[in-house]
Amino acid sequence: MADAKPMPAPEGATGALVLASGEVLWGRGFGAEGAAVGEVCFHTAMTGYQEVMTDPSFAGQIITFTFPHIGNVGANEEDIEADDPHALGIIVREDVTAPSSFRSTQRLEEWMKAHRRIGLAGIDTRALTRRIREGGAPNGVIAYSADGVLDIPALVEMAKAWPGLEGMDLARDVTTETHFGWGDGVWRLGAGYEVAGKSHESHTIGENRRPHVVAIDYGSKRNIFRNLIKAGAEVTVLPATATADEVMAQAPDGIFLSNGPGDPAATGDYAVPVIQELLETGKPIFGICLGHQLLGLAVGARTSKMFQGHRGANHPVKRLADGAVEITSMNHGFAVLSETLPANARETHVSLFDGSNAGFELTDKPAFSVQYHPEASPGPQDSFYLFERFVGMLGKKQQ
Repeated sequence: MADAKPMPAPEGATGALVLASGEVLWGRGFGAEGAAVGEVCFHTAMTGYQEVMTDPSFAGQIITFTFPHIGNVGANEEDIEADDPHALGIIVREDVTAPSSFRSTQRLEEWMKAHRRIGLAGIDTRALTRRIREGGAPNGVIAYSADGVLDIPALVEMAKAWPGLEGMDLARDVTTETHFGWGDGVWRLGAGYEVAGKSHESHTIGENRRPHVVAIDYGSKRNIFRNLIKAGAEVTVLPATATADEVMAQAPDGIFLSNGPGDPAATGDYAVPVIQELLETGKPIFGICLGHQLLGLAVGARTSKMFQGHRGANHPVKRLADGAVEITSMNHGFAVLSETLPANARETHVSLFDGSNAGFELTDKPAFSVQYHPEASPGPQDSFYLFERFVGMLGKKQQ
């Protein structure tokens, strides 16, 4: 609005969350000054905020942390899933305090400022979470100005003009630009990241080598690759736009479909035909999160935007084969519709929160996928067996 005048903030406020509805939630800004527009969601994890912020799946999103004390263990350059944060900003209840972890090398607000990400403290995150649960994830702008002066009408218009995640292909924005080999295993206190083939026993295929996984990067978390290494594979990473010929040129024993942000139907325009070709090769395929959704689309299922999404490190999932319950880490705003799975796709996992699909496998091809994140750490590690299952399939003659 050209004639709008900046609006002074309430006393002590230097930032705000401005929703497309016109609602304004004032708070105390930290990190980088500026404004960013995206979808406002909430995340229930009590730890791992740095991993959450750097997860590429959070591109286009502003995270409300339901746990009040975020930032207490500071930041470092090891607990990251990508070189830069992909979440646009974070909303927290309490002001960030001094780090209390011996691993910290920086305060969280300093790390965020260096990476141009906005924080907002002093918000009633319980009320905001209830608002999202009852009304769905809204579009909004997170803004911070050290002088406390914000052009609220302009920010409302900015929020209204943002089209939302539905229909957005964000995988192209966050994927790697070239292919590369991954060599790090999981991190251990006192040892750092383990090196493939040295800290783990080699699985043997052919001439005493590890099975080779080609991972298609739609916005991958590094810890996924580390867990593939831990399970006994070697990993080559290709961009989201890789063709089936480019994947097969790497001579894979199996193919991994990574997590990532955005609408799977939009990414599927170029990814689904590739996955369909790869299915015909008979190579084992394993998908996680967006990769799960894309595999679903490739076999004829449909996906839809969820009302509020699933984001947290405490989501119970029932494994239908034996009734076991896995406590999982989730981060997704779209889901595969169970009722649209074809006859050759068997549902394997369901969310105990809302009954939505959390996994399926094909009965006529060596392919399976899950909606959640079995690599999540810190947090539950109930699902590492999925990596072992996948690596165990590699190099075997498929029936």
